[in-house]
Formats: sequence, structure tokens, C-alpha cells
Amino acid sequence: MTAVFQASLLGLDEEPWPRGLGESVRRTDLSGGAWIDVRPEWMAGADALFDRLLDEVPWRAERRRMYDRVVDVPRLLCFYDEGEPLPHPALEEARRLLNEHYAAELGEPFRTAGLCLYRDGRDSVAWHGDTIGRGSTEDTMVAIVSVGTPRPLLLRPRGGGPSIRRELGHGDLIVMGGSCQRTWEHAIPKLSRPTGPRISIQFRPRGVR
Repeated sequence: MTAVFQASLLGLDEEPWPRGLGESVRRTDLSGGAWIDVRPEWMAGADALFDRLLDEVPWRAERRRMYDRVVDVPRLLCFYDEGEPLPHPALEEARRLLNEHYAAELGEPFRTAGLCLYRDGRDSVAWHGDTIGRGSTEDTMVAIVSVGTPRPLLLRPRGGGPSIRRELGHGDLIVMGGSCQRTWEHAIPKLSRPTGPRISIQFRPRGVR
């Protein structure tokens, strides 16, 4: 697949592998029992991981009904259900570390992985919460690893209120937890300036989409 991403000079030869979590994770409490955790530069070797995923993941385009018409989803997708091998060992290790770190708080493991490829600034995801399945009624977690060109993630309370902006950089981890999927929404907005590609890897528990 053809895409242009300016790799970092320091990480060109580094093997992909997640770093530790522990006290390196920074939590921000939101309203209504929601929170986000951020761990910058969690994925070492993010350049090599980005290249591998870009070339080897079986990306597909989707179309979805929006109101009275069917439209193209403005990003490419791939979903790995529980039991399916992930496309790189670093992602298997990332899920293991997330399960270890959040076991007591989440009470269950992360099981699935959804991947999104934002090809340029025209690709985006609209305001939403992951409320298909148990996320509509239960507190849960969604952990996102971002590789490639940095893109802003916006969060806002459901029903209105000021938004929060987090710039997701190359190799960063963000975890949305507590009531976040039910009481807040998040989005990756379109950008008007020239923007390179980004890949998002989302780990979720069973029954949350």
C-alpha cells in the first residue's frame, strides 16, 4: 500500500516492542466517572511497526448507512476477533501488558483488536462512544496505540460541553476507562493541512465495539 510517513531518525533500527506501564501512565479524571490514561511513546520501534502493519494488514474499505444513504467509511479497517493471531508479536505483548496493568480495575482481559488506517487528513471518525454491546450499559475500557503521523483525539461530554484535545503521537498509548464510552464521546477530526498516514490499534474486552 502506498502511503507517505516521515519516520523518526532515532527509531529506524529499533525493534517494535512496548515499554513498561506502571507509574509512567498519567491519569486524567473526567466528569461522570470517566477517565483517560496516557502513556507517551509507549511503543518502541514504532517506525518499523507502522511499516509492517501498513504493508501486511489486510486493510478493507467499508460502506455504512447514514440516515437515508450509504456512504464510504473515511478510513480503512481490519478487525481481529478473540483467538485470532495479531499481525505483529509487539501487539500480542502490548495486550499482555495491558491485561497485567489493568487486571484489577477492569476485571477481565482485553480480547479483540480493531485497526484503523487514516490515510491522510481527509480520513476521520465522527463523534461517538464505543457503545455497541456492553459498553452502552457498563463501565469498560478501550486502549488505543497510535503509530504514524500524530493526530488530535477530541473528547467531549455527551449532551454538550467543552471538548478536550489530546495529541496522539507516534507510539503513544491512551486508555479510556470508567464510564467514558457512555458519558463522553470522542472523535478524530478531519484536517485541512497536508497530513501523513496514521494507524490506530484499539484493544477491547469481549462484547465491546
